[in-house]
Amino acid sequence: MYAILETGGRQYKVKAGDTLQVEKLPGEAGDTIELDRVLMVADGEQVNIGSPLVEGAKIVAEVVDQHRGKKIIVFKYKAKVRYRRQTGHRQSLTTLRIMDIQGAGKDGA
Repeated sequence: MYAILETGGRQYKVKAGDTLQVEKLPGEAGDTIELDRVLMVADGEQVNIGSPLVEGAKIVAEVVDQHRGKKIIVFKYKAKVRYRRQTGHRQSLTTLRIMDIQGAGKDGA
């Protein structure tokens, strides 16, 4: 069984036991959260596709860690005018472990 979920403006294909990094979600390490923006749930031959979300479907995940990602260097440069600006950015991330996918009934397409 796997599902497509949306969080932080991105879509992820997940199955039970997967670990993934997403944009920061509220919660401390060890907390359990439910993600309800499920776009598709597939269980063998049965596939439920939402329009846009699958009704009643949710994904239960455990927060493993709250951390910050690798530094991204942003360098602005204009030729011939001595303009240079260098800044950095580190995105706040949450590491999740998918515990369970709770799909909807047989109301999908």
